Amino acid sequence: MRHFLVMTAFAVMAAVVFGTVAKDTTNERLIYGLKVFLEFMAIGLLLSWVLYFLPF
Repeated sequence: MRHFLVMTAFAVMAAVVFGTVAKDTTNERLIYGLKVFLEFMAIGLLLSWVLYFLPF
């Protein structure tokens, strides 16, 4: 559970920074930040499921 919380916190912080730096208007920043957050979470969860089934 702790890994998920850390991943979520990182995704939120990265989304805030990327949204602030990359876009000009407030609406664009919010949409882009939400998109980045969802992409970070989706890719992280997908990779966790893929790596779970690999025998290391």
